[in-house]
Amino acid sequence: MGKHLVQTSRRKFIGHVGAAGAATIAAGVIGIEPLFGTGGSEVQAAPAAGSNQRANDCAKLRRDSAQTGLQATPQNMQHPANGDEDLYPNKIASYSKGLPHNADGTVVLSAYAAMLKALNSGSNDDFNAIPLGGDRRLTNPQSGLAFDMEGADSHALLQPPAPTFSSREQAAEISENYWMALLRDVPFAEYSSSTLASVAAADLTLWGFDFKGAKDGGVVTPETLFRGLTPGDKKGPYLSQFFYQPCNFGANKVEQKITTAGLGINYMTDFNTWLAVQRGVNQGPQSFDPVMRYMRAGRDIGQWVHIDVLFQAYFQAFLVLAGAGAPFDDGNPYVNNPTQDGFGTFGGPHIATVLCEVATRALKAVWFQKWFVHRRLRPEVHAARVDRTLYHGAGYPVHADILNSLSTVARLGGYMPSGNALLPMAFPEGSPTHPAYGAGHATVAGACVTILKAWFKESTKLVDVGLVPTQPTDDGSSRVPYTGADAGELTVGGELNKIASNVALGRNTAGVHWRSDGTESLKLGEQVAIGILKDQRACYNETFGGFSLTKFDGTLVTV
Repeated sequence: MGKHLVQTSRRKFIGHVGAAGAATIAAGVIGIEPLFGTGGSEVQAAPAAGSNQRANDCAKLRRDSAQTGLQATPQNMQHPANGDEDLYPNKIASYSKGLPHNADGTVVLSAYAAMLKALNSGSNDDFNAIPLGGDRRLTNPQSGLAFDMEGADSHALLQPPAPTFSSREQAAEISENYWMALLRDVPFAEYSSSTLASVAAADLTLWGFDFKGAKDGGVVTPETLFRGLTPGDKKGPYLSQFFYQPCNFGANKVEQKITTAGLGINYMTDFNTWLAVQRGVNQGPQSFDPVMRYMRAGRDIGQWVHIDVLFQAYFQAFLVLAGAGAPFDDGNPYVNNPTQDGFGTFGGPHIATVLCEVATRALKAVWFQKWFVHRRLRPEVHAARVDRTLYHGAGYPVHADILNSLSTVARLGGYMPSGNALLPMAFPEGSPTHPAYGAGHATVAGACVTILKAWFKESTKLVDVGLVPTQPTDDGSSRVPYTGADAGELTVGGELNKIASNVALGRNTAGVHWRSDGTESLKLGEQVAIGILKDQRACYNETFGGFSLTKFDGTLVTV
Protein backbone atom coordinates (compact mmCIF):
# COMPACT_ATOMS: atom_id res chain seq x y z
CA MET A 1 0.00 0.00 0.00
CA GLY A 2 2.85 2.40 0.84
CA LYS A 3 4.31 2.41 -2.64
CA HIS A 4 1.00 3.65 -4.02
CA LEU A 5 1.02 6.56 -1.54
CA VAL A 6 4.46 7.52 -2.79
CA GLN A 7 3.33 7.34 -6.42
CA THR A 8 0.28 9.48 -5.65
CA SER A 9 2.44 12.18 -4.08
CA ARG A 10 4.63 12.24 -7.20
CA ARG A 11 1.61 12.58 -9.47
CA LYS A 12 0.27 15.43 -7.32
CA PHE A 13 3.62 17.15 -7.62
CA ILE A 14 3.57 16.91 -11.39
CA GLY A 15 -0.02 18.10 -11.45
CA HIS A 16 0.81 21.21 -9.39
CA VAL A 17 3.78 22.06 -11.57
CA GLY A 18 1.86 21.51 -14.81
CA ALA A 19 3.14 20.29 -18.15
CA ALA A 20 5.21 23.38 -18.86
CA GLY A 21 6.82 23.36 -15.44
CA ALA A 22 7.48 19.63 -15.55
CA ALA A 23 9.07 20.05 -18.95
CA THR A 24 11.33 22.79 -17.66
CA ILE A 25 12.37 20.63 -14.69
CA ALA A 26 13.03 17.72 -17.04
CA ALA A 27 15.26 19.66 -19.38
CA GLY A 28 18.35 20.51 -17.40
CA VAL A 29 20.59 17.88 -18.93
CA ILE A 30 19.14 17.87 -22.45
CA GLY A 31 21.44 19.62 -24.86
CA ILE A 32 24.60 19.45 -22.75
CA GLU A 33 25.83 16.33 -24.53
CA PRO A 34 23.18 15.60 -27.18
CA LEU A 35 22.95 12.19 -28.76
CA PHE A 36 20.22 11.80 -31.34
CA GLY A 37 18.54 14.07 -33.88
CA THR A 38 15.60 13.68 -36.23
CA GLY A 39 14.85 14.76 -39.74
CA GLY A 40 11.72 16.40 -38.40
CA SER A 41 13.52 18.51 -35.82
CA GLU A 42 12.40 22.07 -35.18
CA VAL A 43 15.90 23.20 -34.20
CA GLN A 44 16.64 26.58 -35.81
CA ALA A 45 19.79 28.36 -36.90
CA ALA A 46 21.31 30.90 -34.51
CA PRO A 47 18.82 33.77 -34.02
CA ALA A 48 19.59 37.42 -34.52
CA ALA A 49 20.91 39.37 -31.56
CA GLY A 50 18.17 40.18 -29.07
CA SER A 51 15.77 37.56 -30.44
CA ASN A 52 13.90 35.27 -28.04
CA GLN A 53 13.11 32.72 -30.76
CA ARG A 54 15.82 30.29 -29.67
CA ALA A 55 14.67 30.43 -26.04
CA ASN A 56 11.05 29.93 -27.11
CA ASP A 57 11.99 26.95 -29.28
CA CYS A 58 13.92 25.42 -26.41
CA ALA A 59 11.02 25.88 -24.01
CA LYS A 60 8.60 24.32 -26.51
CA LEU A 61 10.90 21.35 -27.04
CA ARG A 62 11.02 20.72 -23.31
CA ARG A 63 7.28 21.12 -22.83
CA ASP A 64 6.56 18.76 -25.70
CA SER A 65 8.95 16.16 -24.33
CA ALA A 66 7.40 16.33 -20.86
CA GLN A 67 3.88 16.13 -22.26
CA THR A 68 4.82 13.08 -24.35
CA GLY A 69 6.21 11.38 -21.25
CA LEU A 70 3.09 12.22 -19.26
CA GLN A 71 0.79 10.82 -21.95
CA ALA A 72 2.87 7.63 -22.19
CA THR A 73 2.52 6.92 -18.45
CA PRO A 74 -0.66 5.01 -17.53
CA GLN A 75 -2.74 6.73 -14.87
CA ASN A 76 -3.03 4.98 -11.50
CA MET A 77 -0.22 2.65 -12.54
CA GLN A 78 0.20 -0.41 -10.31
CA HIS A 79 3.58 -2.09 -9.84
CA PRO A 80 3.15 -5.84 -9.30
CA ALA A 81 5.06 -7.51 -6.47
CA ASN A 82 5.10 -11.26 -5.74
CA GLY A 83 3.02 -11.05 -2.54
CA ASP A 84 5.61 -12.59 -0.22
CA GLU A 85 5.75 -9.58 2.07
CA ASP A 86 2.05 -9.88 2.90
CA LEU A 87 2.08 -13.68 2.94
CA TYR A 88 4.67 -14.15 5.71
CA PRO A 89 4.03 -12.10 8.88
CA ASN A 90 7.59 -12.74 10.12
CA LYS A 91 9.00 -11.30 6.85
CA ILE A 92 11.19 -14.35 6.19
CA ALA A 93 10.91 -13.78 2.41
CA SER A 94 11.63 -10.04 2.41
CA TYR A 95 14.76 -7.93 2.49
CA SER A 96 15.85 -6.89 6.00
CA LYS A 97 19.65 -6.72 5.99
CA GLY A 98 21.10 -4.01 8.21
CA LEU A 99 18.10 -4.01 10.57
CA PRO A 100 18.11 -5.62 14.03
CA HIS A 101 17.61 -9.41 13.84
CA ASN A 102 16.48 -12.04 16.32
CA ALA A 103 18.71 -14.95 17.30
CA ASP A 104 16.98 -17.23 14.78
CA GLY A 105 17.87 -14.90 11.90
CA THR A 106 14.46 -13.28 11.45
CA VAL A 107 14.10 -9.51 11.45
CA VAL A 108 12.84 -7.59 14.50
CA LEU A 109 9.36 -6.68 13.28
CA SER A 110 9.27 -3.23 14.85
CA ALA A 111 12.39 -2.30 12.87
CA TYR A 112 10.86 -3.64 9.66
CA ALA A 113 7.72 -1.63 10.36
CA ALA A 114 9.83 1.51 10.81
CA MET A 115 11.45 0.88 7.43
CA LEU A 116 8.03 0.48 5.80
CA LYS A 117 6.81 3.67 7.47
CA ALA A 118 9.66 5.62 5.89
CA LEU A 119 9.11 4.02 2.48
CA ASN A 120 5.41 4.84 2.66
CA SER A 121 5.79 8.42 3.84
CA GLY A 122 8.91 9.47 1.97
CA SER A 123 9.79 11.60 5.01
CA ASN A 124 13.45 12.32 5.68
CA ASP A 125 12.74 12.17 9.40
CA ASP A 126 11.21 8.71 9.04
CA PHE A 127 14.19 7.46 7.03
CA ASN A 128 16.57 8.81 9.65
CA ALA A 129 14.62 7.01 12.40
CA ILE A 130 14.96 3.48 10.94
CA PRO A 131 16.68 1.31 13.59
CA LEU A 132 19.93 -0.32 12.50
CA GLY A 133 21.38 -3.54 13.85
CA GLY A 134 25.07 -2.75 13.36
CA ASP A 135 27.55 -0.48 11.60
CA ARG A 136 26.26 -0.72 8.04
CA ARG A 137 23.70 1.79 6.83
CA LEU A 138 20.93 1.22 4.29
CA THR A 139 22.00 2.11 0.78
CA ASN A 140 20.17 5.16 -0.55
CA PRO A 141 16.46 4.17 -0.48
CA GLN A 142 15.50 7.78 -1.27
CA SER A 143 17.12 7.43 -4.70
CA GLY A 144 13.93 5.61 -5.67
CA LEU A 145 11.97 8.83 -5.06
CA ALA A 146 14.18 11.10 -7.16
CA PHE A 147 12.85 12.75 -10.31
CA ASP A 148 14.98 12.93 -13.44
CA MET A 149 15.26 15.42 -16.26
CA GLU A 150 15.05 13.23 -19.34
CA GLY A 151 13.79 9.84 -20.33
CA ALA A 152 10.90 8.05 -18.66
CA ASP A 153 10.20 8.78 -15.01
CA SER A 154 11.60 6.00 -12.83
CA HIS A 155 8.10 5.16 -11.54
CA ALA A 156 6.73 4.78 -15.10
CA LEU A 157 8.78 1.63 -15.84
CA LEU A 158 7.63 -1.85 -14.90
CA GLN A 159 9.35 -5.04 -13.83
CA PRO A 160 7.42 -8.30 -13.48
CA PRO A 161 7.14 -9.83 -10.01
CA ALA A 162 10.14 -11.80 -8.80
CA PRO A 163 9.74 -15.56 -8.24
CA THR A 164 8.07 -16.27 -4.91
CA PHE A 165 9.90 -17.55 -1.85
CA SER A 166 8.36 -21.05 -1.93
CA SER A 167 8.37 -21.50 -5.70
CA ARG A 168 10.30 -24.16 -7.57
CA GLU A 169 11.78 -21.41 -9.77
CA GLN A 170 13.36 -19.70 -6.77
CA ALA A 171 14.62 -23.09 -5.59
CA ALA A 172 16.23 -23.58 -9.01
CA GLU A 173 17.82 -20.14 -8.76
CA ILE A 174 19.34 -20.78 -5.34
CA SER A 175 20.60 -24.11 -6.67
CA GLU A 176 22.48 -22.23 -9.38
CA ASN A 177 23.88 -19.86 -6.75
CA TYR A 178 25.23 -22.83 -4.79
CA TRP A 179 26.85 -24.30 -7.88
CA MET A 180 28.36 -20.94 -8.82
CA ALA A 181 29.93 -20.76 -5.36
CA LEU A 182 31.27 -24.31 -5.60
CA LEU A 183 32.79 -23.62 -9.03
CA ARG A 184 34.27 -20.19 -8.23
CA ASP A 185 37.86 -21.34 -8.59
CA VAL A 186 37.46 -23.57 -11.66
CA PRO A 187 38.65 -21.73 -14.80
CA PHE A 188 35.87 -21.15 -17.32
CA ALA A 189 37.99 -22.79 -20.02
CA GLU A 190 38.06 -26.01 -17.96
CA TYR A 191 34.29 -26.38 -17.56
CA SER A 192 34.09 -28.82 -20.47
CA SER A 193 36.51 -31.19 -18.72
CA SER A 194 35.49 -30.55 -15.10
CA THR A 195 33.62 -33.32 -13.28
CA LEU A 196 32.09 -30.77 -10.91
CA ALA A 197 30.87 -28.63 -13.82
CA SER A 198 29.28 -31.72 -15.39
CA VAL A 199 27.51 -32.56 -12.12
CA ALA A 200 26.31 -28.96 -11.80
CA ALA A 201 24.96 -28.96 -15.36
CA ALA A 202 23.16 -32.26 -14.79
CA ASP A 203 21.62 -31.03 -11.53
CA LEU A 204 20.40 -27.77 -13.09
CA THR A 205 18.94 -29.71 -16.02
CA LEU A 206 16.73 -31.61 -13.55
CA TRP A 207 14.90 -28.39 -12.72
CA GLY A 208 13.51 -28.36 -16.26
CA PHE A 209 11.47 -25.30 -17.21
CA ASP A 210 11.86 -23.81 -13.74
CA PHE A 211 15.54 -23.19 -14.35
CA LYS A 212 15.75 -20.22 -16.71
CA GLY A 213 19.46 -20.42 -17.54
CA ALA A 214 21.09 -21.05 -20.91
CA LYS A 215 20.57 -24.53 -22.36
CA ASP A 216 21.37 -26.50 -25.47
CA GLY A 217 18.33 -28.41 -26.69
CA GLY A 218 16.70 -28.11 -23.28
CA VAL A 219 19.80 -29.41 -21.49
CA VAL A 220 22.26 -27.45 -19.38
CA THR A 221 25.76 -28.41 -20.50
CA PRO A 222 29.19 -27.47 -19.10
CA GLU A 223 29.53 -25.18 -22.12
CA THR A 224 26.26 -23.30 -21.37
CA LEU A 225 26.76 -23.33 -17.60
CA PHE A 226 26.15 -19.90 -15.99
CA ARG A 227 25.84 -18.16 -19.36
CA GLY A 228 23.36 -15.42 -20.18
CA LEU A 229 20.35 -15.53 -22.48
CA THR A 230 21.06 -12.69 -24.92
CA PRO A 231 22.13 -13.08 -28.57
CA GLY A 232 25.87 -13.75 -28.51
CA ASP A 233 26.06 -15.18 -24.99
CA LYS A 234 26.76 -18.74 -26.11
CA LYS A 235 29.53 -17.88 -28.57
CA GLY A 236 33.22 -17.70 -27.76
CA PRO A 237 34.89 -17.69 -24.34
CA TYR A 238 32.70 -17.21 -21.27
CA LEU A 239 33.81 -13.61 -20.71
CA SER A 240 33.43 -10.93 -23.37
CA GLN A 241 36.43 -9.88 -25.42
CA PHE A 242 35.95 -6.39 -24.00
CA PHE A 243 37.34 -7.74 -20.72
CA TYR A 244 40.54 -8.89 -22.44
CA GLN A 245 41.45 -6.53 -25.28
CA PRO A 246 43.87 -3.74 -24.30
CA CYS A 247 42.78 -0.17 -24.94
CA ASN A 248 43.91 3.42 -24.55
CA PHE A 249 42.31 5.90 -22.16
CA GLY A 250 43.68 9.01 -23.79
CA ALA A 251 47.47 8.72 -23.50
CA ASN A 252 47.19 5.99 -20.86
CA LYS A 253 47.51 2.36 -21.85
CA VAL A 254 44.91 0.15 -20.16
CA GLU A 255 45.80 -3.49 -19.72
CA GLN A 256 43.02 -5.73 -18.49
CA LYS A 257 44.72 -7.58 -15.65
CA ILE A 258 43.00 -7.09 -12.30
CA THR A 259 43.62 -7.42 -8.58
CA THR A 260 41.57 -10.46 -7.67
CA ALA A 261 40.62 -12.32 -4.51
CA GLY A 262 42.59 -15.20 -3.08
CA LEU A 263 41.59 -18.68 -4.23
CA GLY A 264 39.57 -20.98 -2.02
CA ILE A 265 38.55 -18.36 0.54
CA ASN A 266 34.83 -17.96 1.23
CA TYR A 267 32.93 -16.04 3.89
CA MET A 268 29.77 -16.28 6.00
CA THR A 269 30.02 -20.06 6.20
CA ASP A 270 28.83 -20.34 9.82
CA PHE A 271 25.52 -19.15 11.24
CA ASN A 272 26.91 -16.77 13.87
CA THR A 273 28.89 -14.87 11.25
CA TRP A 274 25.90 -14.92 8.90
CA LEU A 275 23.68 -13.46 11.64
CA ALA A 276 26.17 -10.71 12.47
CA VAL A 277 26.29 -9.77 8.78
CA GLN A 278 22.49 -9.60 8.57
CA ARG A 279 22.48 -7.24 11.54
CA GLY A 280 24.90 -5.00 9.68
CA VAL A 281 28.05 -5.70 11.67
CA ASN A 282 31.09 -4.98 9.54
CA GLN A 283 33.30 -7.94 8.63
CA GLY A 284 36.76 -8.31 7.16
CA PRO A 285 39.37 -8.09 6.02
CA GLN A 286 39.19 -9.75 2.61
CA SER A 287 42.07 -11.83 1.26
CA PHE A 288 43.61 -10.85 -2.09
CA ASP A 289 45.91 -12.48 -4.62
CA PRO A 290 49.21 -10.57 -4.73
CA VAL A 291 49.54 -11.27 -8.48
CA MET A 292 47.61 -9.31 -11.11
CA ARG A 293 45.70 -11.64 -13.44
CA TYR A 294 43.34 -11.72 -16.38
CA MET A 295 39.90 -12.85 -15.29
CA ARG A 296 39.73 -16.59 -15.79
CA ALA A 297 37.23 -17.92 -13.22
CA GLY A 298 34.11 -16.98 -11.30
CA ARG A 299 36.05 -15.61 -8.34
CA ASP A 300 37.74 -13.08 -10.62
CA ILE A 301 34.58 -11.67 -12.21
CA GLY A 302 32.97 -11.70 -8.76
CA GLN A 303 35.74 -9.48 -7.43
CA TRP A 304 35.65 -7.27 -10.51
CA VAL A 305 31.95 -6.49 -9.96
CA HIS A 306 32.64 -5.99 -6.24
CA ILE A 307 34.42 -2.68 -6.75
CA ASP A 308 33.87 -1.65 -10.39
CA VAL A 309 33.07 1.95 -11.27
CA LEU A 310 29.42 2.21 -12.31
CA PHE A 311 29.86 2.34 -16.09
CA GLN A 312 33.41 0.96 -16.22
CA ALA A 313 32.87 -2.21 -18.28
CA TYR A 314 31.00 -0.38 -21.01
CA PHE A 315 33.38 2.56 -21.11
CA GLN A 316 36.22 0.09 -21.58
CA ALA A 317 34.22 -1.55 -24.37
CA PHE A 318 33.81 1.88 -25.95
CA LEU A 319 37.55 2.52 -25.73
CA VAL A 320 38.30 -0.84 -27.35
CA LEU A 321 35.85 -0.23 -30.20
CA ALA A 322 36.86 3.38 -30.75
CA GLY A 323 40.54 2.44 -30.71
CA ALA A 324 39.94 -0.29 -33.27
CA GLY A 325 38.03 2.10 -35.52
CA ALA A 326 34.85 0.01 -35.36
CA PRO A 327 32.26 1.49 -37.75
CA PHE A 328 29.38 3.56 -36.46
CA ASP A 329 25.76 2.55 -37.04
CA ASP A 330 24.63 3.31 -40.58
CA GLY A 331 22.09 5.77 -39.21
CA ASN A 332 24.78 8.12 -37.91
CA PRO A 333 24.41 11.30 -40.03
CA TYR A 334 28.18 11.69 -40.31
CA VAL A 335 28.76 8.28 -41.88
CA ASN A 336 29.99 9.15 -45.39
CA ASN A 337 29.25 12.85 -44.84
CA PRO A 338 31.06 14.79 -47.62
CA THR A 339 32.20 17.79 -45.55
CA GLN A 340 31.84 17.16 -41.80
CA ASP A 341 32.74 14.86 -38.94
CA GLY A 342 30.74 14.43 -35.78
CA PHE A 343 32.16 15.61 -32.47
CA GLY A 344 29.89 17.25 -29.88
CA THR A 345 27.01 15.57 -31.69
CA PHE A 346 27.37 12.05 -33.07
CA GLY A 347 31.12 11.90 -32.45
CA GLY A 348 33.50 10.50 -29.86
CA PRO A 349 32.91 13.04 -27.06
CA HIS A 350 29.17 12.63 -27.51
CA ILE A 351 29.07 8.85 -27.11
CA ALA A 352 31.60 8.91 -24.26
CA THR A 353 29.37 11.28 -22.30
CA VAL A 354 25.94 9.79 -22.98
CA LEU A 355 27.28 6.33 -22.14
CA CYS A 356 27.99 7.54 -18.62
CA GLU A 357 24.92 9.75 -18.45
CA VAL A 358 22.43 6.89 -18.62
CA ALA A 359 24.01 5.06 -15.66
CA THR A 360 22.57 7.10 -12.78
CA ARG A 361 19.17 7.24 -14.46
CA ALA A 362 19.24 3.46 -14.58
CA LEU A 363 20.07 3.38 -10.86
CA LYS A 364 17.13 5.60 -9.97
CA ALA A 365 14.76 3.38 -11.95
CA VAL A 366 15.95 0.17 -10.30
CA TRP A 367 16.18 1.70 -6.83
CA PHE A 368 12.47 2.44 -7.03
CA GLN A 369 11.84 -1.21 -7.91
CA LYS A 370 14.11 -2.43 -5.11
CA TRP A 371 12.84 -0.39 -2.20
CA PHE A 372 9.29 0.60 -3.11
CA VAL A 373 7.94 -2.43 -4.99
CA HIS A 374 9.68 -5.77 -4.49
CA ARG A 375 11.97 -5.75 -1.43
CA ARG A 376 13.24 -9.20 -2.42
CA LEU A 377 15.52 -11.04 -0.03
CA ARG A 378 19.11 -11.76 -1.04
CA PRO A 379 20.31 -15.29 -1.92
CA GLU A 380 22.41 -15.43 1.26
CA VAL A 381 19.19 -15.14 3.29
CA HIS A 382 17.24 -17.70 1.30
CA ALA A 383 20.14 -20.12 1.72
CA ALA A 384 20.02 -19.57 5.48
CA ARG A 385 16.30 -20.35 5.45
CA VAL A 386 17.15 -23.57 3.61
CA ASP A 387 19.91 -24.34 6.12
CA ARG A 388 17.64 -23.78 9.14
CA THR A 389 14.96 -26.00 7.56
CA LEU A 390 17.24 -28.79 6.37
CA TYR A 391 19.39 -29.10 9.49
CA HIS A 392 17.68 -27.22 12.34
CA GLY A 393 13.96 -27.95 12.04
CA ALA A 394 12.85 -24.39 11.30
CA GLY A 395 10.12 -25.53 8.93
CA TYR A 396 10.34 -22.56 6.56
CA PRO A 397 8.28 -23.08 3.37
CA VAL A 398 11.23 -23.41 0.98
CA HIS A 399 10.52 -25.73 -1.92
CA ALA A 400 11.11 -29.39 -1.05
CA ASP A 401 13.16 -30.02 -4.19
CA ILE A 402 15.98 -27.78 -2.98
CA LEU A 403 16.20 -29.83 0.22
CA ASN A 404 16.54 -33.01 -1.82
CA SER A 405 19.03 -31.37 -4.19
CA LEU A 406 21.23 -30.17 -1.34
CA SER A 407 21.21 -33.61 0.24
CA THR A 408 22.76 -34.82 -3.01
CA VAL A 409 25.22 -31.94 -3.28
CA ALA A 410 26.44 -32.45 0.28
CA ARG A 411 27.53 -35.97 -0.60
CA LEU A 412 29.67 -34.90 -3.55
CA GLY A 413 33.04 -35.60 -2.00
CA GLY A 414 32.82 -32.84 0.59
CA TYR A 415 32.17 -30.01 -1.85
CA MET A 416 29.85 -28.57 0.80
CA PRO A 417 30.45 -28.72 4.56
CA SER A 418 28.51 -31.47 6.28
CA GLY A 419 25.36 -30.21 7.97
CA ASN A 420 25.59 -26.74 6.45
CA ALA A 421 23.56 -25.27 3.61
CA LEU A 422 24.65 -21.64 3.97
CA LEU A 423 25.74 -20.01 0.72
CA PRO A 424 29.53 -19.51 0.70
CA MET A 425 30.04 -15.81 -0.09
CA ALA A 426 32.83 -14.20 -2.07
CA PHE A 427 32.89 -11.03 0.08
CA PRO A 428 33.20 -10.76 3.89
CA GLU A 429 30.19 -8.44 4.05
CA GLY A 430 28.04 -10.52 1.69
CA SER A 431 25.44 -8.57 -0.25
CA PRO A 432 25.03 -4.78 -0.20
CA THR A 433 22.48 -3.18 2.12
CA HIS A 434 19.67 -2.85 -0.40
CA PRO A 435 17.13 -5.36 -1.74
CA ALA A 436 17.94 -7.85 -4.48
CA TYR A 437 15.35 -7.19 -7.20
CA GLY A 438 16.07 -5.55 -9.58
CA ALA A 439 19.83 -5.56 -9.82
CA GLY A 440 21.69 -2.27 -9.99
CA HIS A 441 24.65 -3.66 -11.92
CA ALA A 442 22.38 -5.36 -14.46
CA THR A 443 20.18 -2.30 -14.96
CA VAL A 444 23.21 -0.11 -15.61
CA ALA A 445 24.59 -2.82 -17.91
CA GLY A 446 21.35 -2.89 -19.87
CA ALA A 447 21.29 0.89 -20.24
CA CYS A 448 24.94 1.37 -21.19
CA VAL A 449 25.11 -1.54 -23.61
CA THR A 450 21.94 -0.30 -25.32
CA ILE A 451 23.69 3.01 -25.96
CA LEU A 452 26.72 1.22 -27.43
CA LYS A 453 24.55 -0.99 -29.63
CA ALA A 454 22.79 2.11 -30.93
CA TRP A 455 26.09 3.78 -31.65
CA PHE A 456 28.20 1.05 -33.25
CA LYS A 457 27.36 -1.28 -36.12
CA GLU A 458 26.44 -4.45 -34.25
CA SER A 459 27.02 -6.87 -37.12
CA THR A 460 30.72 -5.95 -37.39
CA LYS A 461 32.93 -8.96 -36.78
CA LEU A 462 35.74 -8.32 -34.33
CA VAL A 463 38.34 -9.85 -36.63
CA ASP A 464 37.35 -7.39 -39.37
CA VAL A 465 38.53 -4.47 -37.22
CA GLY A 466 41.72 -6.19 -36.10
CA LEU A 467 40.48 -7.50 -32.73
CA VAL A 468 41.84 -11.04 -32.50
CA PRO A 469 39.79 -13.06 -29.98
CA THR A 470 41.78 -14.21 -26.96
CA GLN A 471 41.23 -15.96 -23.66
CA PRO A 472 43.34 -16.18 -20.51
CA THR A 473 45.55 -19.06 -19.54
CA ASP A 474 44.14 -21.10 -16.67
CA ASP A 475 46.27 -19.19 -14.16
CA GLY A 476 45.32 -15.81 -15.65
CA SER A 477 48.94 -14.80 -16.12
CA SER A 478 48.66 -14.17 -19.86
CA ARG A 479 46.33 -14.31 -22.85
CA VAL A 480 46.35 -16.82 -25.66
CA PRO A 481 44.44 -16.83 -28.97
CA TYR A 482 40.92 -18.23 -28.79
CA THR A 483 40.82 -20.95 -31.45
CA GLY A 484 37.21 -22.15 -31.17
CA ALA A 485 35.30 -22.79 -34.38
CA ASP A 486 33.29 -19.60 -33.79
CA ALA A 487 36.33 -17.34 -33.27
CA GLY A 488 35.75 -15.51 -36.54
CA GLU A 489 32.04 -15.09 -35.85
CA LEU A 490 32.23 -12.97 -32.71
CA THR A 491 30.50 -9.66 -33.40
CA VAL A 492 30.36 -6.24 -31.78
CA GLY A 493 26.72 -6.73 -30.83
CA GLY A 494 27.20 -10.23 -29.49
CA GLU A 495 30.17 -9.28 -27.32
CA LEU A 496 28.33 -6.22 -25.99
CA ASN A 497 25.41 -8.43 -25.01
CA LYS A 498 27.85 -10.82 -23.39
CA ILE A 499 29.61 -8.19 -21.30
CA ALA A 500 26.21 -7.09 -19.96
CA SER A 501 25.42 -10.68 -18.99
CA ASN A 502 28.90 -11.20 -17.54
CA VAL A 503 28.48 -8.26 -15.19
CA ALA A 504 24.96 -9.29 -14.16
CA LEU A 505 25.89 -12.94 -13.60
CA GLY A 506 29.19 -12.01 -11.98
CA ARG A 507 27.17 -10.64 -9.09
CA ASN A 508 25.40 -14.01 -8.86
CA THR A 509 28.74 -15.82 -8.85
CA ALA A 510 29.72 -13.74 -5.83
CA GLY A 511 26.48 -14.84 -4.15
CA VAL A 512 24.74 -11.48 -3.93
CA HIS A 513 22.09 -11.74 -6.69
CA TRP A 514 19.62 -14.13 -8.32
CA ARG A 515 19.48 -15.02 -12.02
CA SER A 516 16.08 -13.34 -12.47
CA ASP A 517 17.48 -10.15 -10.90
CA GLY A 518 19.88 -9.89 -13.82
CA THR A 519 17.63 -11.15 -16.62
CA GLU A 520 14.83 -8.71 -15.87
CA SER A 521 17.06 -5.79 -14.95
CA LEU A 522 18.92 -5.86 -18.26
CA LYS A 523 15.51 -5.22 -19.82
CA LEU A 524 14.78 -2.42 -17.35
CA GLY A 525 18.04 -0.70 -18.22
CA GLU A 526 17.26 -1.11 -21.91
CA GLN A 527 13.94 0.71 -21.35
CA VAL A 528 15.75 3.53 -19.56
CA ALA A 529 18.25 3.99 -22.41
CA ILE A 530 15.67 3.87 -25.17
CA GLY A 531 13.59 6.51 -23.39
CA ILE A 532 16.59 8.82 -23.14
CA LEU A 533 17.49 8.29 -26.79
CA LYS A 534 13.93 9.16 -27.80
CA ASP A 535 13.99 12.38 -25.79
CA GLN A 536 17.37 13.42 -27.14
CA ARG A 537 16.54 12.64 -30.75
CA ALA A 538 14.44 15.79 -31.12
CA CYS A 539 17.29 18.05 -30.02
CA TYR A 540 19.59 17.96 -33.04
CA ASN A 541 19.91 19.91 -36.23
CA GLU A 542 21.29 17.05 -38.32
CA THR A 543 19.03 15.11 -40.68
CA PHE A 544 18.70 11.88 -38.75
CA GLY A 545 16.46 8.88 -39.31
CA GLY A 546 17.35 7.09 -36.08
CA PHE A 547 19.74 4.39 -34.95
CA SER A 548 18.85 0.72 -35.25
CA LEU A 549 19.69 -1.67 -32.44
CA THR A 550 18.93 -5.23 -31.43
CA LYS A 551 17.19 -5.56 -28.07
CA PHE A 552 18.17 -8.23 -25.57
CA ASP A 553 15.23 -10.35 -26.72
CA GLY A 554 16.57 -10.31 -30.29
CA THR A 555 14.07 -7.87 -31.80
CA LEU A 556 15.30 -5.00 -33.97
CA VAL A 557 14.15 -1.46 -33.18
CA THR A 558 14.92 1.98 -34.57
CA VAL A 559 15.22 4.82 -32.07
